Amino acid sequence: MKRAGFWLLGGLALATLLGCRTATGPRFDARAASAAKLAALTNLTAVAETNLLSLEWLKPPTNRFTLGPGDYLEVEILVDVTTRATNAVGPDGRIYFYLLPGLDVWGLTLPDTRALIERELLKYVREQPQVSVTLHGAESQRVWLLGRLNKPGVYPMPAPMTLIEALSLAGGPSSSSGLASPGGGPAGSGSSEEVADLRRSFVLRDGQVLPVDFSRLLKEGDMSQNIYLRPDDLVYVPLANSREVFVLGAVLQPKPVVFRERMSLVAAIANAQGTIKDAYLSHVAIVRGSLTEPKIAVVDYKEIAKGKAPDVLLEPGDIVYVPFSPYRTLVKYADLILKTFVQTVAINEGARAVSRIVNPVGVNIGVGASPAPAP
Repeated sequence: MKRAGFWLLGGLALATLLGCRTATGPRFDARAASAAKLAALTNLTAVAETNLLSLEWLKPPTNRFTLGPGDYLEVEILVDVTTRATNAVGPDGRIYFYLLPGLDVWGLTLPDTRALIERELLKYVREQPQVSVTLHGAESQRVWLLGRLNKPGVYPMPAPMTLIEALSLAGGPSSSSGLASPGGGPAGSGSSEEVADLRRSFVLRDGQVLPVDFSRLLKEGDMSQNIYLRPDDLVYVPLANSREVFVLGAVLQPKPVVFRERMSLVAAIANAQGTIKDAYLSHVAIVRGSLTEPKIAVVDYKEIAKGKAPDVLLEPGDIVYVPFSPYRTLVKYADLILKTFVQTVAINEGARAVSRIVNPVGVNIGVGASPAPAP
């Protein structure tokens, strides 16, 4: 909608508020917890993907480019080259040309803008003027291409763009032989081993993750995954060998924690400052694998913390989710966790793209408004 703010900035503010929880969770007997044996996770269940790709996403959008703040136009009254001028669309959506006061062009196409200028000029000249309007820079419609790409950043999107075109624009996924030094120097030598994790790569649109399989698209050439992007879409390609575990949900500080050898569930939650008062500890979930083919296990964290059940060993990349209430169905529970994970990553990475000073935040989303019977 015209003059609507980006969802990402609103999500960042929401996540910041949600991160300001001060309630502390129950205190556990540390001796009992340390006495519990460590066990490998064996009850992982594969869940089917419920969010399917729409065929409409594979078709180029039919709506034409509309102007917004930051766009640059070259405007000229034909047969009078002295009127040629470059005009920026201001924050208020207006341009200023020739004798005209500010004209509101926010949301107009280029033909609409030309017609508006010609109509307004009739108030100041005797004959019907003919005006040329050319787009010189498109900054109002952008796409976010972030993560392990050779040229990550926020790119203008003046025309329809597919996912492959966008990834190419950002230099494609990084490899170890193409990584630049942290100081911005030349890339170091090495093998061409891939460092981009295609299993955890995603496209986020209006707060919803799109079920695009990056591995099928880039490794197998499956063009059914090559969707058309829309303005403000966020494409993220994470690091393949990331040594982190993501702890989200009803914990005091939702965040990624550094993975250490033989890290357990109790240790990971402790690194997130523990659970909060309203946490439902009997249905703590661990999600493992790709975003399109995830596996989920639900454990009773209360029993683990009391030493009545063995603690669980985690793996790098695991997502630990502490809910506020029992889950209703396993598939919807997995969808909720992945949505929370993707939104958290997108908010933090998007904030880093526009500012060097970012305090990581987490998104907390309850399973339901009221507890539901366990399945």
